[in-house]
Amino acid sequence: MTYSPPPGAPRGRIPGPQQPPPTYPQIRTGLWKHCLGGGLALWALTALVTYATRNTTLLPTLILLGSFLVPVTFVLWAYERHGRDLGVSVILGCFLTGGTLGVLGASVMEYYLLHPSLGMFVGVGLIEEAAKLGALMFVLRRQPRLHGIRAGLVLGATVGFGFAALESAGYAFNAAVSTKGIDLRALLETEILRGVLAPFGHGLWTAVAGAVLLSYRQLNGRFRFTGSVVGTYLGVSVLHALWDSTHGIAIWLVARLSGAGLDRHLFAQGYIPRPTGQQEHLFTMFSVGGMALVALLGIGWVRSLARRDPSWRNTP
Repeated sequence: MTYSPPPGAPRGRIPGPQQPPPTYPQIRTGLWKHCLGGGLALWALTALVTYATRNTTLLPTLILLGSFLVPVTFVLWAYERHGRDLGVSVILGCFLTGGTLGVLGASVMEYYLLHPSLGMFVGVGLIEEAAKLGALMFVLRRQPRLHGIRAGLVLGATVGFGFAALESAGYAFNAAVSTKGIDLRALLETEILRGVLAPFGHGLWTAVAGAVLLSYRQLNGRFRFTGSVVGTYLGVSVLHALWDSTHGIAIWLVARLSGAGLDRHLFAQGYIPRPTGQQEHLFTMFSVGGMALVALLGIGWVRSLARRDPSWRNTP
């Protein structure tokens, strides 16, 4: 026999089945486009107000917006398309912690190990790529579930873009400060140039190295430095060195073609004293063409790795 509860009495409520929480935040499609468009508008507005008012307190805002806009946009794109299941905390850790540790490690090693020379570009490539890979391993040291080519591509690129954003901020600051005061034009030119080139540099190289590193990671989280891992690290370091030495190589080619003598110091400094019109055209062609060739090599390498991982095309 059952009894109905008296009127007004509290009734027990049996909880129904609950839906499990999503494994990753639901980010609307195309967020990276809004970030790019809105960021460009804010950067342009900040540049206009800074130029009109000459208010130096706006310089940090201008530098940070210009330096972080493209790297953050590409990280958002990679997360939206191929990395939602990796976790927001890991993405943020790779971008902020990994990028910062990479910059600090590279700065310390370059300060103590490198001296101006023709081989300096090779040393910079080896040191900076090692610093970024070390930062990636540090961030992922307690995340044994993260392994495979896709995770390495996304997280490696994230560390690289974090490194690029902080490095670009430093270059922009150096360009702005001159012996004659604040050079706003040099600051804007530096940010525009580095923003355009950002997708083809640090993010691309560390994506390649990170993909191979995590593809050989053991299930218990230990990193294996196999021949493929070491060879990939050396390969991206060569791409890095070629990218940095493009102007010097262009000078060497111009000197060879124009019959001028080649000075070792001119190669390292990256300029031609009193160039002729023909030399200027040749230098522009070789320097731009060299950077484009290095960028295409990096893009082709990333695409070949992505095709090897079926999950790259089946991500959420």
